[in-house]
Amino acid sequence: MDVRSQISMLFHLDKCIGCHTCSIACKNIWTDRKGAEYMWWNNVETKPGTGYPSKWEDQEIYKGGWKTNGNGEISLKGSGKYKGLLNIFHNPYLPLLEDYYEPWTYKYLDLIESPQGDDQPTARPVSLVTGKPMDIKAGPNWDDDLSGTQEYARRDPNFHNLTPSEKEAIFQLEKMAMFYLPRICNHCLNPACVASCPSGAIYKRGEDGVVLINQQVCRAWRMCVTACPYKKSYYNWNTGKSEKCILCYPRLEAGFAPACMHSCVGRIRYLGVMLYDADKIKEAASAPEDKLIQSQLDIILDPFDEKVIQYAKENGIADSTIKAAQTSPVYKFVKVWGLGLPLHPEFRTLPMLFYVPSLLPVMATLSDTDNTAQAGKLDPIAKFWNRNTLYDTTTDALWGTIDEARFPIKYMANMFGVGNEEIIKEVLKKQLAVRIHRRNITVGDVGNDFTEKVLKDVDLTTDMADDIYNLTSLAKFDDRFNIPPAHREQALDMLENSGDLKGSVGFGFKEKPVRGL
Repeated sequence: MDVRSQISMLFHLDKCIGCHTCSIACKNIWTDRKGAEYMWWNNVETKPGTGYPSKWEDQEIYKGGWKTNGNGEISLKGSGKYKGLLNIFHNPYLPLLEDYYEPWTYKYLDLIESPQGDDQPTARPVSLVTGKPMDIKAGPNWDDDLSGTQEYARRDPNFHNLTPSEKEAIFQLEKMAMFYLPRICNHCLNPACVASCPSGAIYKRGEDGVVLINQQVCRAWRMCVTACPYKKSYYNWNTGKSEKCILCYPRLEAGFAPACMHSCVGRIRYLGVMLYDADKIKEAASAPEDKLIQSQLDIILDPFDEKVIQYAKENGIADSTIKAAQTSPVYKFVKVWGLGLPLHPEFRTLPMLFYVPSLLPVMATLSDTDNTAQAGKLDPIAKFWNRNTLYDTTTDALWGTIDEARFPIKYMANMFGVGNEEIIKEVLKKQLAVRIHRRNITVGDVGNDFTEKVLKDVDLTTDMADDIYNLTSLAKFDDRFNIPPAHREQALDMLENSGDLKGSVGFGFKEKPVRGL
């Protein structure tokens, strides 16, 4: 057992309000520079939608991630280190600037310095790349902002196995639903970007699992851009180097949350340590598609297990890190409660960013059921609609609505479940069970018997439901972010000779760094 530590993340999608505060915080700190104008290390997409860059989920276009070779082995879908060098001057799988968008600003001085006249002055958009006037045709969340979501949403790659009727059902006015999907680098356990880099500039830190790009070693071959199936490695056209999210590691080393997580208005983000068995990475990444999620979860170890603790200490993992793993909110969501799922596990990178799928888009269906009893509890001002056209909001109906959702479960399954709808239904039912449990406590119209039945159906206890509710709705900052500060001696080594100490391609060091190297 080769026990390593990983800073892991979880995003609760039901809580995301799409305010983009996280994206702006990240950009103001890291990518507000020449050559990085189009970069969004943190971005928020509207789903259904094509995303950023456009259709990034379609690996038939971009050839990102890994594929199985049928013999228990995996290989990169695109070009690896050596094959890539043969095609160094021609990479047809790289996204173009048009797949992102041409960044722009406005000629604000025209509003101030224009001479007096009969016409209202305007601030025309100007390209940040060429400096010339341009027409705006795309943006980092174009599906939601400015463009008309239906036209772009219909081209969402996650619709690939939905029937035409299922696709159209999403866009019917009375059934229309959407949710926001915030994305950052997943800091994967099996990162395709690391495996693809011919120069060895990309490495994974052993002490916390953060994937970084050594700017001095990077040669701008951009194999990492192709290899990353999430398209979270970017090329800086000004410096001639690749860049990516660094998980704000200077903040992590001081025990602070990354900027995007610190600024999150919806409090959707959780950060904590998880211990994993590095010996099982290859086995998990090469598992059959129907076992990919479980294989990844099996890698994550119980931080309370004495054997795990022993091996962790032998690998130089500090006591503070082990303690943080024991109180990690991410571990609770993913392993204890079974609510967190990886995004597109079929890419086989073993991402360490997990998501709680959004329940709201699938809840409730229009019904002819008489909702008089429910409507009677509403404020009089709200009673202006025909009761017979209300969503069926009775508790029994809500529990059954998962199987007859207005929003196709298959769509969610294509994102988080490798197409397995039962996995998604299980997670959504757990969330709904917690809501029914809390309704029984606060409103009291559900009944203890029904509540107990619902919790039993999804293998939750009353205490577990309360814990989920507390960590989801009432959690304070320290509850959501449990980060062990780096030891000073390690922090110094992280800054000096980082490439020598961490290696260029591996998963970090097993032994403690030797001082003075």
